[in-house]
Amino acid sequence: MSSTTAQDGNLRTRTAVVTGAASGMGEATARLLAARGTRVALLARRADRLTALAEKITADGGRALAVPADVTDEASVRAAAARVREAYGPADLVVNAAGVMLANPVDAGRTDEWQRMIDTNLTGALRVIDAFRPDLLAAGAAGRPADLVNISSIGAHLTFPGYAVYTATKAALTHLSASLRTELGPRGVRVTNIEPGLTDTELGSHIDNAELSHALDGMFDAFGQALTADDIADLVAYTVSRPRHVNLRQLVVLPTAQA
Repeated sequence: MSSTTAQDGNLRTRTAVVTGAASGMGEATARLLAARGTRVALLARRADRLTALAEKITADGGRALAVPADVTDEASVRAAAARVREAYGPADLVVNAAGVMLANPVDAGRTDEWQRMIDTNLTGALRVIDAFRPDLLAAGAAGRPADLVNISSIGAHLTFPGYAVYTATKAALTHLSASLRTELGPRGVRVTNIEPGLTDTELGSHIDNAELSHALDGMFDAFGQALTADDIADLVAYTVSRPRHVNLRQLVVLPTAQA
């Protein structure tokens, strides 16, 4: 057996929580982890999509639990954590993939969009981290693998007109990940921050600004082949299947044609 196969085999003993599992990177990550033998709790707002995904994973021989939850609601996240523990016990792998990308110039004054992005991309991630933090710390203290993976964005470092608040939330998530590693790493919990570049998911469909939506379409045309949600899922699975003393803390992944 190759070392890679042996390391991937460790995923069969893991219990994962994946937010944003109804679509995009969250869905792809949940599918792949389940295919590798991980028990996966699927968290998102759209219950119908979660149920369909859980049924598909189960039909394929995997284990999945649909847990409708809204990361912008503290009580909803706490209830989801209790549901996961009731069904699967404590989690040792948490993937924060829930996010929204709402693009408009700041002078448009879309405070509704600002609040939604902050509540989902940043505060939502914090709610999930806090809810499952005891589980991760317990796994680390027991000498077992424990992983927190945050899906940020290359926008945490680059500037794009019209995306100021979105990229600010991702910059905050990137810095949060780095700071959390100083607190959780010494206690056996790996913290990984992943920053994808242009990726073909439904995030672009959230944009209601015609000019910026057209500009995003132009980026897809210019780069030829964007990343896919499956590309990010593959990176997550690789990261969390390394030996527990190896922490891939910061990963930037871009389409080859993106500078």
